[in-house]
Amino acid sequence: MLQQEPIVKAKDSMFIFNRIRDFGLLMKPNLSTMVVFSSVVGYLLAPGVQFVWREVILLFLGGMLVTGGANTINQILEKDSDKYMRRTMRRPLPDGRMDTKEAWIFAILTGMAGVFLLGYFFNVTTGVLSFVSMLLYAFAYTPMKKISPIAVFVGAIPGAFPPLIGWVAATNSLSFDNAGGWVLFFIQFFWQFPHFWAIAWVGFEDYSKAGIYLLPSREGKTKFTGLQCMLYCIPLIPLAILANEIKMSGYIGMAMAIACGIAYFIAAVLFFKHNDHKSAKRLMFTSFIYLPVVLLALLIDKI
Repeated sequence: MLQQEPIVKAKDSMFIFNRIRDFGLLMKPNLSTMVVFSSVVGYLLAPGVQFVWREVILLFLGGMLVTGGANTINQILEKDSDKYMRRTMRRPLPDGRMDTKEAWIFAILTGMAGVFLLGYFFNVTTGVLSFVSMLLYAFAYTPMKKISPIAVFVGAIPGAFPPLIGWVAATNSLSFDNAGGWVLFFIQFFWQFPHFWAIAWVGFEDYSKAGIYLLPSREGKTKFTGLQCMLYCIPLIPLAILANEIKMSGYIGMAMAIACGIAYFIAAVLFFKHNDHKSAKRLMFTSFIYLPVVLLALLIDKI
């Protein structure tokens, strides 16, 4: 009996570890971290704001909880679809390691805790915006993915909220007169289209098995996707200039943002020209680089 006790304890420890890991997977930590990063940058770019660890940690924690709640609801609603895709079939819900009731409880607790943190420690407007963002992502974008390619447009709205939420956390203002938050919103809004379409092109076969339609054409992998990517890259150039015009960031930040926008556009042009897996992946990886570099450039050269 004494020899069995360490084995039982080891099994219990492994069970607890696996449960914690599965709850972590529901939150999509890699995606959530990138989302919250843009929110923190939006906060720090607001006029008069200095880096204070307490505020940054609270904003990061609240954002992670809200985003994690939205991502969990996304996985609950897509658990049947996720069974058909290689990259998602091993998630806790489609793999049967967790039931839907547990996931719903986790989603509600994390989401509402995040909304409360942001509303209480910053301002009510921030809490409301984060709640609206969570609802739009979970209950508008997620089901729309199986209905129409317009889902990418719908999803781009809550997807662009994070830097605006950060700005509002600092200023308690949604006014266009205090336009920095809206410039950041539109940078992230337009950035998302080539980003998502490149991912959808690379994973087209997997998405098709699950009945998910994200490319702008129902015909699938046509050059129309590349054309649309080019068009949505174009506004990123004047938005970079506007960031300087409203005195949010200086000339170096503007120049870096313009250079990144040009590189993003060139990647989209090559995708349109070749319409193949290699050019789609190039555009996808360019999108991964574009957003953090632009946000950091604007922040480092903050006026």
